[in-house]
Amino acid sequence: MLELPVSDSVGAVLCHDITQIVPGQCKRALFRKGHIVRPEDVPALLQLGKEHLYVFDLAEGLVHEEEAATRVARAVSGPGVLMGPPGEGKVTLSAALDGLLKVDADRLRLLNGMDDLVLSTLHNNQMVRKGQNLAGAHITPLVIEEHKVRRVEELCAPVPGGGPIVEVRPLRRARVGMVTTGSEVFKGRIEDGFGPVLRAKFAQLGSDVVRQLLVSDDEDMTVNAIRALLDLGADFIVVTGGMSVDPDDRTPAAIRKAGAEVVCYGAPVLPGAMFLLGYLGKTPILGLPGCVMYYKSSVFDLVVPRLLAGDRLSRSDIAALGHGGYCSACAECRFPMCPFGKGA
Repeated sequence: MLELPVSDSVGAVLCHDITQIVPGQCKRALFRKGHIVRPEDVPALLQLGKEHLYVFDLAEGLVHEEEAATRVARAVSGPGVLMGPPGEGKVTLSAALDGLLKVDADRLRLLNGMDDLVLSTLHNNQMVRKGQNLAGAHITPLVIEEHKVRRVEELCAPVPGGGPIVEVRPLRRARVGMVTTGSEVFKGRIEDGFGPVLRAKFAQLGSDVVRQLLVSDDEDMTVNAIRALLDLGADFIVVTGGMSVDPDDRTPAAIRKAGAEVVCYGAPVLPGAMFLLGYLGKTPILGLPGCVMYYKSSVFDLVVPRLLAGDRLSRSDIAALGHGGYCSACAECRFPMCPFGKGA
């Protein structure tokens, strides 16, 4: 900290607020702590009776908080992320588009283990909307050593097979084929309730259900329906119903018989325990339990956006959903602004 004549302080950083008092009108901080003195500030400071100022000495190797926050925000930001202007040592990151938020939690933890800077984010793998705030980069002192900012930039440097610390991935527009199983629906005894729900859910994610086929509980009929949808150009298959352990529930067996590589049958998510995920080559195929039709938020909402964002999920990815996979069934559902699915 230095004491300088006002006329010699241009470019220096104020160590304290400088208050303007107008009797009977106002009392306010005309210049805030951390302000970089500009040539046009000198007359105003002199008018306030300030002949000398206490300022930080921005010697070589030190960076002002706003420049440092901007550099940190730029280093951690990837595609789909917008940077706001710096203010009081903080830069806010927001979504440039609707999509899936991806956060590299391991590198985020390393960054926050450093001194004098922080980065806080929303949870990984949740849907965000254009303009939504995602994260804040903040420098805690008014000035920070250059080498600390460089460490962040080095940590965030591109690596083979890696991504940025914060990004928003767009969802692809899938051509969804739906197979609805159940003799009671196929024979017209009850009306199908799954179709309208899934059409609405996929539409919210930017995808289209291009064809829905109704089948009985016959295994071969389900297999033929799956293959017919693939022949029609569907690149995302969902099979509804028949997912429990009753003798007539043969959907898992039919999905296997259709040639799918089954990743999991059963997920540590409530609602959604009887969920199945498989792949027919690159095409995801999902066995959806009845809870997807009745609950506003379920395993569907944790898994489908990730598949549409390009993630190929493994058994361990599904197992990780158990932490935070219990829905509290709140009277007013506010998903995704809740703990459901956030532990993974």
